Amino acid sequence: MLVRGLRALLLACGSVGVLIAASPAANAGGLGIREQSAYGEGTSYAGVAAGGDLSTMFWNPAVMTQFAGIQSSSTYAGILPYSSHFPSAGSTFAGPPFPGPLTPLVAVPQAGTGNTSNAALLPGTTVSYQINQNLWVGLSFNSPFGLSVSFPENWVGRDYGASDSNLTTYNVTPSVAYRINDWISIGAGMQIQYANLSFQHGLTAQFPQPATPLGLVPSPVDAKLSANGWGYGFTAGVTLTPTPATVIGLGYRSGIDQKFSGTLTLPPPALGGPGALPANLTVNAPSILSLGLRQRIDPQWTLLGTVEWTNWNRIGTSVISTPLPPSPSLTLPFQWKDGWLFSIGAEYKASDRLSLRTGFGYEISPVTDQVRMPVIPDNDRFWASIGASYQIWRGLVANLAYSHIFFRDTSINISAASGNPWFATSITSANPSGVAYIGSVQSHVDILSIGVAWRWDEVLGAGAGPQK
Repeated sequence: MLVRGLRALLLACGSVGVLIAASPAANAGGLGIREQSAYGEGTSYAGVAAGGDLSTMFWNPAVMTQFAGIQSSSTYAGILPYSSHFPSAGSTFAGPPFPGPLTPLVAVPQAGTGNTSNAALLPGTTVSYQINQNLWVGLSFNSPFGLSVSFPENWVGRDYGASDSNLTTYNVTPSVAYRINDWISIGAGMQIQYANLSFQHGLTAQFPQPATPLGLVPSPVDAKLSANGWGYGFTAGVTLTPTPATVIGLGYRSGIDQKFSGTLTLPPPALGGPGALPANLTVNAPSILSLGLRQRIDPQWTLLGTVEWTNWNRIGTSVISTPLPPSPSLTLPFQWKDGWLFSIGAEYKASDRLSLRTGFGYEISPVTDQVRMPVIPDNDRFWASIGASYQIWRGLVANLAYSHIFFRDTSINISAASGNPWFATSITSANPSGVAYIGSVQSHVDILSIGVAWRWDEVLGAGAGPQK
């Protein structure tokens, strides 16, 4: 039986495939990505820390004890974000965004952008194996943080976002869960995270270039960081089942001090810069605490709820450091506050095979008006979601979900009067850019997710693993 169980587990892991390098625009505040569960998305993630589908072990590893035998759950989320920038009076640019002589810091109230957020496909998979009546082991593959934006070469705010910037993360979490008794289970796991970062920051004011002999403006210069590295953390959680109709879950994902090392490319000496330099950077990713409730009202209806806290305050200011004395640096003054999600939802069992669900959420962004910048123009948002599950055959369930995210009206003010720390971002602390950007952003996100949940020992007829 053990050999058959291992065979089924290997097949389940094989269904994971290769975690594709997706870089979606963040949808969980700041740089966070919440699209880890097609099942959970259908309720705006209401109740996910209390289980319902194996994919919810991303929030709480203790939910594994709800799933007997050998199981897996895979999600593929298509994320279609939209963010368009509209500059207003008070913005300045080191030279006009069209052919002509280059002049220092002229007022340019035009040259906004179209959509700067890139669409992406985000995959994720979880696998669990029940060893005995009370012990489970599991493994999850996710991308919890990410960003992908593209800006035009010449626009008013280019000194606060230039060309393409991307962050991609790959997080593997081996976990274990133990059922103490019929009403309490606990779980824990280790996060192993690899991240790849490509970031560009305009340097138009610091390194203005003279016009060419033909009177044309040369391409503005950028600071370009290409780096990657590893970070580590843990997960822990508990589920309580005080009655057969009630499940309460509390899950915790620790913060990760994500290390990066790579190259910071600045203008070459011919243009007044030091050229390419080795560089290091640490980004303090947040811890996440999720409280979930599943309350069955009758055989058909279940009510769901979530309160989630994300400790984005720990990100602070990151500094890209280099070894040259004096050490040139590029500061990234995120200075975010903590984020919150509140969501409610309901699930309706329409038949033995079909379940329908819906949910609504309100998310308080960690990015405030005082620190917002164009690359991450985040703001408070409302979630509206619908979803469904259908049992195709024994041991195989398909999940489908759609969400639309509405953002509050968003403004950006990076100027001397605003106090926004990005105004003083510089290559050296004595040389602030001095370029102001004032404008507004229109944003929304559409998300379509599909998922497949497998009970592998039932599909294969292996009879592996004890039954719950």
